[in-house]
Amino acid sequence: MDEMDGRLTLDRPTHATIVAEPSTKRRIEQYFLTINNSFPSTREVATIVVTHMLPDRPFFLDAVAHGNDLISILPKPKSCDPGTRAAVSSRYHCDDLERDRFVHPAKVLAYIEERAAGRDLALLDIGGYFAPALTSLCRQFSGRIVGVVEDTENGYRKYLSCGKLPCPVFSVARSPLKQPEDYLVGQSIVFSTESLLREHGDILHGRETCVIGYGKIGRSVANTLRAKSVRTTVYETDPVRAVEAMSHGFAVKWSKAEALGRADVVVCATGNRALEGEDFTYLRPGSYVASVTSSDDELNLASLRGTYRIERLGPHLSRMTSWNHHFYLLNDGNAVNFVHGAAVGPFIFLVQGEILAALALLSSGQVMEPGLHEVGNREREIIARSWLRCFNEE
Repeated sequence: MDEMDGRLTLDRPTHATIVAEPSTKRRIEQYFLTINNSFPSTREVATIVVTHMLPDRPFFLDAVAHGNDLISILPKPKSCDPGTRAAVSSRYHCDDLERDRFVHPAKVLAYIEERAAGRDLALLDIGGYFAPALTSLCRQFSGRIVGVVEDTENGYRKYLSCGKLPCPVFSVARSPLKQPEDYLVGQSIVFSTESLLREHGDILHGRETCVIGYGKIGRSVANTLRAKSVRTTVYETDPVRAVEAMSHGFAVKWSKAEALGRADVVVCATGNRALEGEDFTYLRPGSYVASVTSSDDELNLASLRGTYRIERLGPHLSRMTSWNHHFYLLNDGNAVNFVHGAAVGPFIFLVQGEILAALALLSSGQVMEPGLHEVGNREREIIARSWLRCFNEE
């Protein structure tokens, strides 16, 4: 279903306009200078970065390159602003992030050998791209993998599923500093979902919504919908999270078929195949499906091949039709908030500050045990204090 493999094009003003303001630019630059000074790299390591190529990202990439050799950037293709990539490519080497490459350890090894043969190498990841190949990389790479820093909950789970990790893996996914981002991402998901419905002549109010997954972002989506007086049901397979959703006043359905069958709008927020196979047939006819992350992670659209045909109704809306059923897919099943730039303001810099702190620990030369690690509370307090000084003062 190649026509579903959509690519993001930011064709309207986003936070790039805000970043261009001199006062904001100075604040961001001062913040990252403070972070680099607080967590200096004591020795240079080669660094490969997987990233969303959004208009605010060059500040972070410059900070990564401060004291380290940023040898390659791999922009996630479904969240890549062409103008930002062009600007970054004029200063740093960018490679295409081909998912097929990363499911084959031999191809990943060949890639990093081409880029960093014989060197100490740190991998900054978003989504666990290096997880399937990490063990073989650590065994066969001519240099040394000093460690990985992973941004997302989905990626954290992929590294966790590797079993015994061969090197240190820092995760910021469950950091307190990421909570503001998760909260605001949930709000941006609802904003973009409603915006796309309005483009189709529809609205959220008066509709029944279902949020699949009551994790950090799903919780924010559900609460934002309720704050807008939209009737919202939660489908959650984790009993602890289901209890939490009920305690927050949401109706929780134990049957996915029942939850989907009554919903006009379904927001998928699991990061782990919320819908696949016959799940799509449970959808209420004419309902809308939105995702908080990549379609590759959230929806098994390949299972629709040969059964549903796709009709493009607009740049970010498609109608999926079988012989007796139809539903609408927002943004090709990819994260709907990327349609509007996925802006969460300066709060994103909190997480990026923690990533830089983790990178400094990996490049420090100190012996670190293989396995999962987190940045300490002391480092987080430094990051939060630095952020407040730059973004909470008039």
